[in-house]
Amino acid sequence: MSVRTVANGIDQNVLVWGPQDGIPLLLVHGNCSSAAFWEPFVRRQLGGDEGPWRVVAPDLRGYGDTQTAPVDATRGLRDFADDVAALFDVEGLFAMGSTPVVAAHSMGCGVVMQLAVDHPGRVAGLLLESPLSPYGFGGTRDLDGTPTTEDFAGTGAGAVNSDFVARLAAKDRSGDEPTSPRAVMRSTYVADPSAFGADEEAMLDTVLSTAVGEDNYPGDAGSSTSWPNTGPGTRGVTNAMSPRWFSVADDLVALDPKPPVEWVRGTADVIVSDTSLFDLAYLGQLGAVPGWPGEQDCPPQPMVGQTRAVLERYAAAGGSFTETALDGCGHSPHVERPAEVLAALERLATAARLR
Repeated sequence: MSVRTVANGIDQNVLVWGPQDGIPLLLVHGNCSSAAFWEPFVRRQLGGDEGPWRVVAPDLRGYGDTQTAPVDATRGLRDFADDVAALFDVEGLFAMGSTPVVAAHSMGCGVVMQLAVDHPGRVAGLLLESPLSPYGFGGTRDLDGTPTTEDFAGTGAGAVNSDFVARLAAKDRSGDEPTSPRAVMRSTYVADPSAFGADEEAMLDTVLSTAVGEDNYPGDAGSSTSWPNTGPGTRGVTNAMSPRWFSVADDLVALDPKPPVEWVRGTADVIVSDTSLFDLAYLGQLGAVPGWPGEQDCPPQPMVGQTRAVLERYAAAGGSFTETALDGCGHSPHVERPAEVLAALERLATAARLR
């Protein structure tokens, strides 16, 4: 069922499944997709309307059928987090007083980390699927998030392939070129594109629902005096993920109370990885982007290592987490290995005393 509601001042589209008194579960999608990217998982693993879960999955601003509201990148991912937080109190979504388990994918994990930090006690548990680093995406050199340069060179909208952006704006469904949305989805969202099966066209619809522009995806490009001479702007989605504007590591470690965390990732993920094909420093190391100044000045971001280091600090401070690494799986475990993601959700609901 699709529900439209005005929350946090914008018109939001929300997909809802299951009985209102079911196990409360909030699903938050990632970049260049929408709530419908969860639909096959909900239908096949969670039982859809007939299952025990009350599933609420919003389209984030600028995706799916939610209003194309602008993203203020200087707030990090907080615009999205505020939108999602406003749904907690919308009558009819969750049962009154519910504290849901929250599961998120990719960029959505940054959204829900911010959500948990800003609204302690409203999240019963966190499932982070292929999360961007708690220090943001790109431009950091160490496990502690130390920036490579003061102006966060190589992060933000300027690091996005312009031909992909143009094809996304044109809603190209062809898949003929490696930068077409279909080809990108098949080559980077999963390790095995056959995992999409009969859902491929519907999944491509979610990618093509992305609002393209300087206020949304990818945002306005900034400049840098350091290689590769691009930097984060102040508007739009990709800039909002730059470590210049988004870094929640210390706040996450200090969170009180600390919900249990399930971290699920694929070992063949090419987007969120210590060797990410979306990290200009790693591409420079491979020789794919000319002028790379070398490991000392611009090492690839250890994205997975950073997440593990932060979650270990989280556990040492009184929290708990479980890491599940799925061998050969790509960026979307709920598409490629849905049974393992369901198992993680069930563990989380049990730990949160919701089952």
